[in-house]
Amino acid sequence: MLHLYPMYAVIDVETTGGNFSSERLTEIAIYLHDGEKIVDEFSTLLNPEQPIPYMITRLTGISNEMVAGAPRFCEVARKIVELTEGATFVAHNASFDYNFIRHEFRRLGYNFRRPTICTVKMSRKLLPGLQSYSLGKLCRELGIVIENRHRAAGDALATTRLLELLLETDRQAIEKQSGYSIPEMIKEVPEETGVYYLHDEQGRIIYIGKSNNMFERLLQHFRNSETSKAVEMRNRAASVSYEPTGSELIALLLESDEIKHHKPLFNRAQRRSVFSYGLFDFTDENGYRHLQIGHQLNGQQPVTSFTTMEHARKYLYGIVERFELCQKLCGLYETRGACFHYGIKQCRGACVGAETPEAYNRRVDAAIRLSGFMHPDFYIIDRGRHRDEAAVVKIAGGRYCGFGYVSPSEAHNTTSLDYCISPYSDNRDTRQIIQTFLKKNPRTKIIRVQSGD
Repeated sequence: MLHLYPMYAVIDVETTGGNFSSERLTEIAIYLHDGEKIVDEFSTLLNPEQPIPYMITRLTGISNEMVAGAPRFCEVARKIVELTEGATFVAHNASFDYNFIRHEFRRLGYNFRRPTICTVKMSRKLLPGLQSYSLGKLCRELGIVIENRHRAAGDALATTRLLELLLETDRQAIEKQSGYSIPEMIKEVPEETGVYYLHDEQGRIIYIGKSNNMFERLLQHFRNSETSKAVEMRNRAASVSYEPTGSELIALLLESDEIKHHKPLFNRAQRRSVFSYGLFDFTDENGYRHLQIGHQLNGQQPVTSFTTMEHARKYLYGIVERFELCQKLCGLYETRGACFHYGIKQCRGACVGAETPEAYNRRVDAAIRLSGFMHPDFYIIDRGRHRDEAAVVKIAGGRYCGFGYVSPSEAHNTTSLDYCISPYSDNRDTRQIIQTFLKKNPRTKIIRVQSGD
């Protein structure tokens, strides 16, 4: 049968939890749509082969008793492959459903790969200005009735109706996303976390990016025609290379370092100049600790680094005010006597010996800790590039040292952890990346190194 439009497999799944690497599917529904109407459908409960948490049962209504006699995923896998073959995978928050299904197939040793459309992203683009883009609230605002909310068939059918509305709004935009042309140069790129590089015909790196799914991200680049920059970059790309990292944190750190090193043409918004200035500390003959801005010196580690003197001075003025430090001892006020802040009672008098070195230095220590990490020496343990590997990021003396990989059995041995580290530059960006990652992922495994270890 000749199809005038691309085929869409609109899918929804219910699961035992939110983590696709450890949780399993409890239900799946698929509506096959030919761009005009539903032409086939499939829905079934699934035996997850592990208990369903009580909170999930309360949300979905799916209990352990209901799935006890249901087929396992391996028993319906062939049906899913056949039904979705040649179709675009469509879901509301597609990465959730797609990653769960891909992981189920990985357990069977099969590489399930389909182009995807996320109706959340397309709704934001084609239906801007709505109060919410969650499936329930979005459908309520658009007049789409959802029967059996939080069940796969009900949610998948509502997503199908949403897809139809989006097709009516801008069919060309939807069909553009469902295009099947995959550039030859990216076909071998894995759907894994890592850093990827676009090269021109001379082999020069013109763009560096990071993604939790390098293949999908590259596919987005080659489909993007929204800006002249995107089109120019796509047209100049002649080849692709990539570096799997396993760990998202390492991907972020490696991307940052590589952009600074190569300064690719199309990373204008991300690339930074070399960190030429640093904030250094030293202790004078009277025991007071000084903070001083200077050029980066070989062998001398700064407290933190900056791209320009202006940024460095702005940062230093900020911590001087916050911690009531002395302008004179921080190199911000040249005088033989008291600094200006002492006269207006914003400095406690370290510049004239009115405050003890011990009291003053405690606040300097606090300012330095603010610039670095809560603990001066620790290792971050994250997922590796495969099951038999763990990723390691090292912090020593409150500074980022680099990363490496070890076997999971050696992830508690600090000697092995230290030996695997490849050195990388410490700067404000790397510290911000690490601090932000740890805040977003509070359960990340940390191994602290006690002084004297």
